[in-house]
Amino acid sequence: MVTGSSSGIGRAVCELLLKADYKVLGIARDHSKFTPNDTNYFPFEVDLKNQNETTNVAKALLKAHPEANILISNAGEGRFNPIENFSTSQIKDFLDLNLISHILLSQIFVRHLKARSGGNIIFLGSEAGLTGKRKATLYSTAKFGLRGFSQALSDEVRASNIRVSLINPGLVRTPFFNGLGFRPGDEKTHAIEAEDVAEVIMTVLSSRSQTILDEINMSPAKNVIKFDS
Repeated sequence: MVTGSSSGIGRAVCELLLKADYKVLGIARDHSKFTPNDTNYFPFEVDLKNQNETTNVAKALLKAHPEANILISNAGEGRFNPIENFSTSQIKDFLDLNLISHILLSQIFVRHLKARSGGNIIFLGSEAGLTGKRKATLYSTAKFGLRGFSQALSDEVRASNIRVSLINPGLVRTPFFNGLGFRPGDEKTHAIEAEDVAEVIMTVLSSRSQTILDEINMSPAKNVIKFDS
């Protein structure tokens, strides 16, 4: 199961998984951007900001696909403004997507994986979960929370043969930056590519089951941000 499967990192991950003959359950709000001609891809439209919809669909999918043993929890969005510029509902929606949905899906998947005697949960974090910066109050809150959750969950479930990994990329050249007013610089050294992150995820999945890759930090060769005029 891959969340945020229709674009960016999620799409790159799905493409590599399908190439490796995995069956992929793709979770996204809009699948029009990614429609692979592959019978192993199963798209499901879910609004992960909606807690009831998230849990109900996840339970139904695992019941329909009991062989599922990998969760790649990737979905998220960016909003970068001073904290006083957010409304109460915007704060709730943002945290529901960027933190709570990861927790709820993990809870359901852990129950499922314990019954299956093991599997993998991989979270897409961020460098914003390592260092807080101005105008990233909400984003860093979500990513710091996800990092703490990942560490605690890994300690909690490793005895059940469930591996938990967190990947913290820096600037990745994806549609994530559309509408944010800034983006990575134009040169190849200024950003990680989505395919780079997908390759790291495949490395985690292909590693020896007795080895846990707890946390992986990724950075572009040069941190260059370009602001829109």
